[in-house]
Amino acid sequence: MKMIDKAADLVPLIGTEIGVSDWLTVDQAMIDAFAELTGDKQWIHVDVEKAKEKMPGGKTIAHGYLVMSLVPKMLVYRIATFSRALNYGFDKFRFTGTTPSGSRIRQRQTIKACERIEQSNAWRVTNTCTIEVEGQERPAIVADQVIQYFD
Repeated sequence: MKMIDKAADLVPLIGTEIGVSDWLTVDQAMIDAFAELTGDKQWIHVDVEKAKEKMPGGKTIAHGYLVMSLVPKMLVYRIATFSRALNYGFDKFRFTGTTPSGSRIRQRQTIKACERIEQSNAWRVTNTCTIEVEGQERPAIVADQVIQYFD
């Protein structure tokens, strides 16, 4: 985990890959818990036996929103000095590949933008987040995450 003193310190890093997270395993128990929580129990996520017969690779796949929800867990840097942070949302969010059960994923983050928002006394930081699946050429997700850090 890379520590950054304050959000303004990200300005010279715009366009730079700031880091890569550790690998995280997305197992069937995690997928089942997410299905229970959200009510999305489509067989491609939860029916292991049917997936063995009908899915490419013979495995269930994680919900795209499950993988998306892991973005904060795999952040590669932390801002040390701020009063509060606000998840501002995502821009250009795409599910570009699948995450089979048992896969390991990791996140690459590039600082896309860092701008001062004077009226709210904050910095708006945009990170391009690419969620890679070990052994797959295509990432599972490519998205621009936006966070506001308040002074």
